[in-house]
Amino acid sequence: MDRFDRIYRLHHLLQGRRTPLPRRVIEEELGCTERTAKRVIQTMRNSMDAPIVYDRERNGYYYDTSMGEFELPGLWFNASELQALLLMQQLLHQVEPGLIDPQLAPIRKRIDRLLNQQHLSGSGVQDRIRLLSAATRLPGRHFLKLAEALLAQQALHIRYQARGHGHGTERHISPQRLTRYRDNWYLEAWCHLREALRLFAIERIELLGPSPEPYHPVPTETLNNTFDEGYGIFTGQARHTAVLAFTPERARWIEQEQWHPDQQTRWREDGRFELRLPYSDATELILDILRYGPDVEVLAPAALRREVAKRLQQAAGIYSGDRDTK
Repeated sequence: MDRFDRIYRLHHLLQGRRTPLPRRVIEEELGCTERTAKRVIQTMRNSMDAPIVYDRERNGYYYDTSMGEFELPGLWFNASELQALLLMQQLLHQVEPGLIDPQLAPIRKRIDRLLNQQHLSGSGVQDRIRLLSAATRLPGRHFLKLAEALLAQQALHIRYQARGHGHGTERHISPQRLTRYRDNWYLEAWCHLREALRLFAIERIELLGPSPEPYHPVPTETLNNTFDEGYGIFTGQARHTAVLAFTPERARWIEQEQWHPDQQTRWREDGRFELRLPYSDATELILDILRYGPDVEVLAPAALRREVAKRLQQAAGIYSGDRDTK
């Protein structure tokens, strides 16, 4: 533990204490001798105006709070906290490159300075952490404005281009929550036009500006009931339960996966692994089932089983017979 860590540690030991902290405890907590402990105390008194008072009767130290609570001046973190901040910054950078890099740049420089003062280095973090994404859609230029409006609880006027049709719609919305799902960003919002909660793909928002509508807050419980019960990104109350049976070979992976928070699993007598999960809209669930081809069978409900079989037959039909692919 170096000087910076000892100052940081002693501050947290003294902060909020009602009784003096014995010198022996300080030495044990800081991992140092009596002489070093006194030197740390003196540094805090002289350089940081720390109101450290010595109680001779109890041979201990405490903060004099008669003038108010004392805080270390400036930005103070120990080594592990600084490295954790760097890790978080790097993870965010890899999740969405350039998203808020300009805003984080000053903080990154300050963290680097503090690490250098502690004879540590934050360089090379980007070479040791790698996140791989697939089928990622860029969130577009409106992400930060959406985040600001969400945190400030401000209503917005947007023009939204849904993928299901070829024209945009004008909406007044109250942002409620940002969601990152399968490497893409979505906005959960109250739609003043529909007077209901709606989910918007952020990259499909073409225009964005302030709205004269008052902000409409929605309780978190309502958001969870609306967006979390269905399967995947599709909203709505779960009305069906899918029952899937995976081959023992595929089950080695599926057994460790969570497809839905309320899923149920068991090993069947025929040796296959059963996965039960609720859903409202089957669109995304069907796509996930098709990924496993012959390694999974839909046991129920019958409508889901028929739709998956239909898709598989259509796919097989593409590859039946001879066809020149050149």
